[in-house]
Amino acid sequence: MQLKKGSVLAQISLLFFICSFTTSSSAQMITGVWKGKINKKKAEVKLIQKGDSLVGTCYYYESETNYRRYSIRGYINPDTHEGIWWDDQLLEEKTGKFSLNTPGKIPYLSSADFNCPGSDKMFLDGDAALKNKKESIQGPVHLEKTNETLFPDEWDFIIENYTAGANDPYYIDSVSSIASIPVMVPVEKTIQQKESTLPIEDKETVKVNNRPIERSETVKVIPSPKTVAKQLTVKKTIEEEFKIREKIIATDIPITGDSIELRFYDNAEIDGDSISLFLNNKLIFQHIRLTAAAYTIKLPVNELNENNELVMVAENLGSIPPNTSYMLAIVDNKRYEAMLKSTEETSAVIRLTKRNP
Repeated sequence: MQLKKGSVLAQISLLFFICSFTTSSSAQMITGVWKGKINKKKAEVKLIQKGDSLVGTCYYYESETNYRRYSIRGYINPDTHEGIWWDDQLLEEKTGKFSLNTPGKIPYLSSADFNCPGSDKMFLDGDAALKNKKESIQGPVHLEKTNETLFPDEWDFIIENYTAGANDPYYIDSVSSIASIPVMVPVEKTIQQKESTLPIEDKETVKVNNRPIERSETVKVIPSPKTVAKQLTVKKTIEEEFKIREKIIATDIPITGDSIELRFYDNAEIDGDSISLFLNNKLIFQHIRLTAAAYTIKLPVNELNENNELVMVAENLGSIPPNTSYMLAIVDNKRYEAMLKSTEETSAVIRLTKRNP
């Protein structure tokens, strides 16, 4: 069958539109389930984009019963538009009955470009390096986007409903706080430790062999998921972190004129650092990802107090702690520089004090 020239051009235009639309909607493009290999190891990666940052989970596996699961963090490189993520924390390890070991023993840092060769195929192709040694390339990354998963988990809801409102940072952060909790591996106990009298408050919720347990019976009690969840530490909000962290003064800047301009850069290697800014105890900017390009804010002087405190709070420490920022302040055509450092225990303070012209 011979296609008309106009029909061929129409198909090419449609394909160009699909890839262009997907590229412009980068969050929708990279958010999803990706399956393939990382350094020749079978992997299933669930990537969720939040602003310029990436979160999610990665499974290195031999089978559905033999795998290691990591939480992952990363970002979109604004210059190359490639996705960069690393295995942040080992959450779960499961070994099959007939397997000698479980894949994914070494955490990686992966960098991959989006590739849309045509039809409905989408790929991420790049390289995997050691997590703490970026220049040490270990092998290739080749992942294909899929609608199926071998490992159902908490991120499936966000992925399935991403374009229907689940891309809201509030929902992503909520799932992240749950999905980043390591799975508790049961520890074999002695017979004396296993046997205990059931507490009265648990009587209604626990059954043994499908029958209610009487309060006077001695049974082997397995903690319920709710009981375990109560014992786990809940991830703090950035406002709570702001209140409890020690505030260390980094610099004092006199302010005059109509406005001040503040530019924030990553002071070290670009590794996914992100920060929040508080002005006089109020959150004014959140999820600022530090890169080689400036993140610029302007503050009108007439809305400031005589004495002000601008506090930089680290949302994460990137892959190379601590979270460091180079700040350039431009006040009435004068330039002020400062190196800011924030950790899980401290925040950096910039004092802004009005001066008479």
